[in-house]
Amino acid sequence: MTAPTHPAEIVREYGPFDGTPAIHGVTHDGERIWAATNEALLAIAPAGGDVQQRLAHTCDAGTAFDGQHLWQIAASRIARIDPATGAVLATIPAPGQGCSGLAWAEGSLWVGEYRARKIHQVDPETGAVKRSIETNRFVTGVTWVDGELWHGTWEGDESEIRHIDAASGDVLQTLLMPAGTGVSGLESDGRDLFYAGGGSSGKLRAVRRPKRAA
Repeated sequence: MTAPTHPAEIVREYGPFDGTPAIHGVTHDGERIWAATNEALLAIAPAGGDVQQRLAHTCDAGTAFDGQHLWQIAASRIARIDPATGAVLATIPAPGQGCSGLAWAEGSLWVGEYRARKIHQVDPETGAVKRSIETNRFVTGVTWVDGELWHGTWEGDESEIRHIDAASGDVLQTLLMPAGTGVSGLESDGRDLFYAGGGSSGKLRAVRRPKRAA
């Protein structure tokens, strides 16, 4: 059975932001959007789009928030960061080459391995891989919301936000982004929006999350 595909509904664009060449990882702390921008993490107000905080940190891939700390991929390491000060509190190894998306759920980090087309469940204390989920597209962002696993993908000029089965990796639903609009990081606000990084455009986009079937 073919999974349903719908055009993604972009409800708002933010940026580009001053001094920000690209958007990589994206997360949400319950109030603000955080975006990884090569050399700094930016905290952005969803309502006005203004940058409220900037933390200097190498951040070339996924970002996550565990309810207390930020987590950030930088090359082959994942750092746990104090969001108030930017201090690095601990690091663990990334579970592969070219890791991209990052999310927090069920006491674990969920790490997208871009070209391997996998999502790994990782122990945040040791970096040990608990299990891996295979998908059939490059993984550029990862998020969990209401027990659903979604990931971003970007190949050529085509980009999607996909709901997949967390056990099998089967695609359950696809949101097709407009041509030329990439997804370089992905996070849910826990309600009705996804936030998607726009790569080298330097933009951040809010995308309507589909309503769950009754």
